Amino acid sequence: MLQGLALIDKPEGHTSHDVVARVRRMANTRRVGHAGTLDPMATGLLILGIEQATKLLTFLVGEDKTYEATIRLGASTVTDDREGEVISSADASHVADEEIAEAIKPLTGEIMQVPSSVSAIKVDGERAYALVRGGDEVKLSARSVTISRFDVLAIRREGSFVDLDVVIDCSSGTYIRALARDLGAALGVGGHLIALRRTRIGSYRLEDAKTLEDALEVTSMEVAARSQFACLELDEQQALDLIHGKRLKAGDKLSEPVAAFAPSGRLMAMLTRSGSQYKSLVVFPEVTK
Repeated sequence: MLQGLALIDKPEGHTSHDVVARVRRMANTRRVGHAGTLDPMATGLLILGIEQATKLLTFLVGEDKTYEATIRLGASTVTDDREGEVISSADASHVADEEIAEAIKPLTGEIMQVPSSVSAIKVDGERAYALVRGGDEVKLSARSVTISRFDVLAIRREGSFVDLDVVIDCSSGTYIRALARDLGAALGVGGHLIALRRTRIGSYRLEDAKTLEDALEVTSMEVAARSQFACLELDEQQALDLIHGKRLKAGDKLSEPVAAFAPSGRLMAMLTRSGSQYKSLVVFPEVTK
């Protein structure tokens, strides 16, 4: 049975659901999920779990991420990206490089960010983007996110627009479109996103991703877990205790969650510390052929 993590370089124009649906057909299973969406406009790393590996996705959704993006200064759009209608414009040609650098400073570190109004956040049971497309005005609450890197790689000046190529390291839940919007607002000329590419999720990197056509070249659950989580090597008795639902004595403190491996090398469970013991968050039953 095929199972593991599929690291895919999502092409532009596909929704994350499109990719999941295609991999379900390719793998002939309904048990496929993803560890965080990408907009249709965006490209880059999309992590899918197949079969039991869907249980690993819970522990990957909250990992930090890296994006490469292009921000256009000089216009604001209703979606904060190039796919939305322009709602205001201004000549940004006068904005100096030094002003851009100064405006970025307040957008780094731990900040309060208002998500884009066309996000997937639910408002009264409905997705915000659905309400906006239906003509409703949506106001979302600010939330804390962390921007650990916001570096400008290149600045291109084209008529009244200024395009910035940037690289951003951020916490889960950060909206890069909102950073583009807020940077443009701070400079008084408006801003929106015209390109976005995700290059990292936790320890998983885009250079290890496959094309959609090669999506079934998966990373085993064991390799995936060892590359991302602290590991606990179990002896035969500990493995048997875990199978019977017992808690395990915890030794040295490890970063959580902890991936527990049977003596055979098989990934058995994800654990968390509870006092002086480890308890199971999820257990992976052995697959029999």
